[in-house]
Amino acid sequence: MGNINTSLQTVDVRLPVSSLETYLHYVNQIPMLTQEEEHDLAVRLQKHNELGAAKRLILAHLRYVVRVAKGYQGYGLPLADLIQEGNIGLMKAVRRFNPDVGVRLVTFAMHWIKAEIHEYILRNWRIVKVATTKAQRKLFFNLRNLKKRLGWMTQQEVDDIARDLKVKPETVREMEMRLATSDASFDGYDDDEDDQHHFTPAGFLEDMRYNPAQQLENTDWSEQSSDTIYHALEKLDERSQDIIRTRWLDENKLTLQDLADKYQISAERVRQLEKNAMQKLRAAFEETIAA
Repeated sequence: MGNINTSLQTVDVRLPVSSLETYLHYVNQIPMLTQEEEHDLAVRLQKHNELGAAKRLILAHLRYVVRVAKGYQGYGLPLADLIQEGNIGLMKAVRRFNPDVGVRLVTFAMHWIKAEIHEYILRNWRIVKVATTKAQRKLFFNLRNLKKRLGWMTQQEVDDIARDLKVKPETVREMEMRLATSDASFDGYDDDEDDQHHFTPAGFLEDMRYNPAQQLENTDWSEQSSDTIYHALEKLDERSQDIIRTRWLDENKLTLQDLADKYQISAERVRQLEKNAMQKLRAAFEETIAA
C-alpha cells in the first residue's frame, strides 16, 4: 500500500489537456504499476468499489491506449478522438477486470480498447457504412495489411486472404471494392471548376423547376384543388364553414377560444364542431373528385 502512495507522489495526476502534445507528455510521466500494486488496486476496486483505485489503474494504463491508437492513424481520423475512444474501452476493461485470473490488466484491456476504436472508425470513416456483418468488420481491419500491392488483387491473393480470415472470396472482393471508393460531395466543392460540377451527383439530376409542362401541371393541380375545396365547403352549414375558414384558411387564424366567444359556446364544443366539419369536408371532397 505504501508503494502505491509513493508512486502517486511522483506525478501530478491532474492532467492538463490544452493540447494533444501536452496530454501525451503527461501520460508518459505517470508511473507504471508493479504486478503487486496492480493486483492490490484491482482487489480494492472489486471488493470495496474504491473509485480512487479505479482512477489509479486507468491513469497508469493511458500510455498503452495512446500506443494502440497510433496504430490506427491511417484511417484519416484525428488521433485525439482515437485516444478518447480507446480510453472508454480502458475504463470498461478496468470495471470488468478480475485480479484473480492471473493476467495483467494491460493484456485483458487490449480487447476492450481496440473494440471501442474499431467501432468509432466504422461509424466515422465513411458517410455510408462499409462494414456491417461480422465477416466484413474482420476484413475491414485486416485487408490493408494483407494486400501485397496498391492495385487490384489477383484471384490467388483473394483466395489466400479468404482462407486466412475464414470468409468467402466474394466477401473479400466486395470489401476491396468498398475500400477503393471514397465519399463525394453531392453538390461538389467550392473550388471545383464549372465543368467539373456536371460530374457531381447533383449534376445528373433533372431540374424540373423551369419545365413548362411541369409548371402547367402544378398550376392546374393547385387551381383544381382550390376549386374542389371551396365546392366541398358549400355543402357545410354556415357555422361549420365559418369554423373551417377561420381555423384553417384565413391568413389571421382564430383560436378555439376566439370562436367559443363568438358563438357563446365552450371551446370543447367548438373543437367537436370542427372535427365533425372536417369529416364532412373530407367526404364531400372525395365525392367531388370521384364525380
